[in-house]
Amino acid sequence: MEIVSTAVYVGPNVYAKAPLIRLTVDLHRRADLPVSEVADRVLPPLLDALPGLATARTETGASLLDRLKSPDARLGELMAHLALALMNHAGAPAERAFTRPAAHPDEVEVLYGYESEEVGIEAGEVARAILLDLIDPRDDATPLDEAIADFDDYAGRRALGPTALALVHAAEARDIPWARLNDASMIQLGQGRWQTRIEAALTGRTSHIAVEIASDKELCSRLLSDLGLPVPRQRYVRSPEDAIRAASRIGYPVVVKPVDGNHGRGVAVNLETDEAVAEAFDVAEAEGSGVVVESMIRGDDHRLLVIGGKLVAAARRMPGHVRGDGRSTIAELVEEVNRDPRRGAGHENVLTRLEMDAVAGKLLAERGLDAASVPPAGEIVYLRKTANLSTGGTAIDVTDVIHPDNRLMAERAIRAVGLDIGGVDFLTTDITQSWRDTGGAICEINAGPGMRMHIAPSEGKGRDVGGAVIDMLYPGGAPARVPIAALTGTNGKTTTARMLAHVLKMAGHVVGQTSTDAVMIDGNVTVKGDMTGPASARMVLRDPTIDIAVIETARGGIVRAGLGYDFCDVGAVLNVTSDHLGLGGVDTIAQLAEVKRLVVEVAKDTAVLSADNLETLKMAAFTPARRVCWVTLNPDHPLVREHIRLGQPAVVLEKGANGEQIVIYDNAAQIPLIWTHLIPATLEGKALHNVENAMFTAAMAYALGKSLDQIRNGLRTFDNTFYQSPGRMNVFDEHGFRVILDYGHNEAAVGAMVDLVERLNPLGKRIVCVTCPGDRRDEDVRAIAAKVAGHFDAYITHSDDDPRGRAPGEVPEMIRAELIALGVAPEAIAISASETDSVQAALEMARPNDLVLVFCEAITATWKQIIYFHPAEAPAPPAPESRVAAAGFEVPEGFELVSDVRGVRIAPVA
Repeated sequence: MEIVSTAVYVGPNVYAKAPLIRLTVDLHRRADLPVSEVADRVLPPLLDALPGLATARTETGASLLDRLKSPDARLGELMAHLALALMNHAGAPAERAFTRPAAHPDEVEVLYGYESEEVGIEAGEVARAILLDLIDPRDDATPLDEAIADFDDYAGRRALGPTALALVHAAEARDIPWARLNDASMIQLGQGRWQTRIEAALTGRTSHIAVEIASDKELCSRLLSDLGLPVPRQRYVRSPEDAIRAASRIGYPVVVKPVDGNHGRGVAVNLETDEAVAEAFDVAEAEGSGVVVESMIRGDDHRLLVIGGKLVAAARRMPGHVRGDGRSTIAELVEEVNRDPRRGAGHENVLTRLEMDAVAGKLLAERGLDAASVPPAGEIVYLRKTANLSTGGTAIDVTDVIHPDNRLMAERAIRAVGLDIGGVDFLTTDITQSWRDTGGAICEINAGPGMRMHIAPSEGKGRDVGGAVIDMLYPGGAPARVPIAALTGTNGKTTTARMLAHVLKMAGHVVGQTSTDAVMIDGNVTVKGDMTGPASARMVLRDPTIDIAVIETARGGIVRAGLGYDFCDVGAVLNVTSDHLGLGGVDTIAQLAEVKRLVVEVAKDTAVLSADNLETLKMAAFTPARRVCWVTLNPDHPLVREHIRLGQPAVVLEKGANGEQIVIYDNAAQIPLIWTHLIPATLEGKALHNVENAMFTAAMAYALGKSLDQIRNGLRTFDNTFYQSPGRMNVFDEHGFRVILDYGHNEAAVGAMVDLVERLNPLGKRIVCVTCPGDRRDEDVRAIAAKVAGHFDAYITHSDDDPRGRAPGEVPEMIRAELIALGVAPEAIAISASETDSVQAALEMARPNDLVLVFCEAITATWKQIIYFHPAEAPAPPAPESRVAAAGFEVPEGFELVSDVRGVRIAPVA
């Protein structure tokens, strides 16, 4: 069993609408081995070590164990569910596990959900190793319990802790997106301008000064005392001698603790002698930057949690302890307590394991006990003096019984410090009574307090403290998401994305946009390159300035890693035609359509689809969007007409007395939008493919709630210049002949530009520079040649700098052969050594009134080559009168032909 490749899907993907890890596993000779044949060796130890497998379900909802006993269950299924069980056991919960056939018969695609990418990948590796060791035991194999313990430790150091998990689960329940920013607990909530960051119980709004005050115990105590809040008497000390003097003034017993410690480290309580104070000073000094001595307050330790100025939870904390049964030693009682599945190392679980360490030993010795002592039944033996959960303490929820005075005291204390989230450590003999009556006091204020004691207390009701934090950050349904318009298609998606981003920017938005050449934030390039995958989508959604996103989504990114966002508000598929077939496991147009369909499968409000493309027509049945908006160039499209009659939205190209007009239909209303000749990018309506792109732009902008004037203004001011839309129908007219540059590299894109040339109908010759990327199929190369054949006077093709797996010169020779087969004269075809050479040859060949169409790969370099080209001195054209005479015009006797600024005429002979 060998993992030959790993893919991590970060959002909806072709397998599921949730993040997945896909392992391609080569099973070699075990490809056809049923699980049932090795079940006796494999299942009993796995069920004993991972009891969650016993209740696991398959994708169909059936019992996993029943499935594994069937003769057609294979090892890949068990590996997928084993990876899932490992993560759940380690406290990194995940869902879904299944398999799919792979391209090779010995291989299988193993797929399962994940929460942490690192932990998910490791789970797959460990699951594979465990299965191998169980099927073919080896002397040096890692024992199963050790392998699981090692994985638990690995996951525990990388998985989110209880507090962070509570926060993200609360965010998910409120449909607030989140993303992990590091391997600790820093998380981004929300998108764009609505984002905020949290790290456990610290938020992006937590005041740094408030944290400093809470950390400085002397300053904090003085501040609270000045406001009349109950605090112990306290002194800052600089030496053991100073500490002893302070203790004498305050009065024994006292507490010695670091001025800026946490988690109870370095705290010594109930000190009654000078020697104990001196010893405690050294311990406290080692844990902080200073030491304080304060009066000992009698009572139980309580943690009062205040969020957004309101107390939301209270817990009584008990130090780590065991309760005697009259039979077991203290060491045995500790071992029994640690069997509780809620206990883990550090902060990874809701409770922490008890430790029989030097601190516990010293405390036992003070009572004349040791690890081998057997306490009487019911007797409580403490292993710590402080009640921190991080040292094995337990918590009892008391939220419902706290006295109103104590509640108000906690809220005032946190507001006084200035924290948005704070924990008050409060000592009192009875939390149900007012501090004024019991003499209780605040011993500490905690910034970024742990919440696990409130989420899952040892006794009592758990509190939704994560929800309280999220409600504070996003009160009353405050926005957390930016609107997302996502689009895909074979052709036109980049131009449409740019056009839509321009419309939205002109409407006053700060737009984040991804496209095939860059990530743009508010019209500025931030990262260059093909940015149509999930990484670029996440890059845009994490930008704190944007308030709307336009996400161009390409086939390659979806196949490799999914979408990168969980859903979009408006999703559009412009068209699906032959392109990139044979790559990434996508071999047919139907498969390509299934990949691109994902964009509208995650659209919530509106799916915008072409009614003129069979594959996009089929997609309406798969979208959950509230509405489907059809786009069509055919005003008599029967499906669209009926759709309109039912009051549903559509964008239609209709003919009128003044030309062609884009019309929006909605709620049975006909809304004329704009004449196509008023849109610069359409070359006065002749570039029909850009007319269609403008229609999709209008449909998406309208679905996003933009007004008609905002849409018109954007379309009227978007041009197809190189600087606004590089590589997409860029026109240069300053050489006396017209040059059109386009990135078109598939049959449909080339066909659209050929159609434009026919509509422009140039007066002179037509010259085309055409090629095809080498990684396309032979039939794709021939289809491109067929699109240009017969429409030009001269054809120039060239070899790619990167032949992409083909022999040098193979593609241009295929194009030449296909052109000749379709009737193009061989002398009209030239093959150049490079793209630069082919463009140069075309430019040198052109004369006034000619048209040169250039399809290129190196967009910027080719554009510079075009604009810096210097035409050779052309011969002076014949005088107009000589052309008239040459055409056989008879000049009356006594007259002659003359021409000047007023034109050509006959005049008496001078």
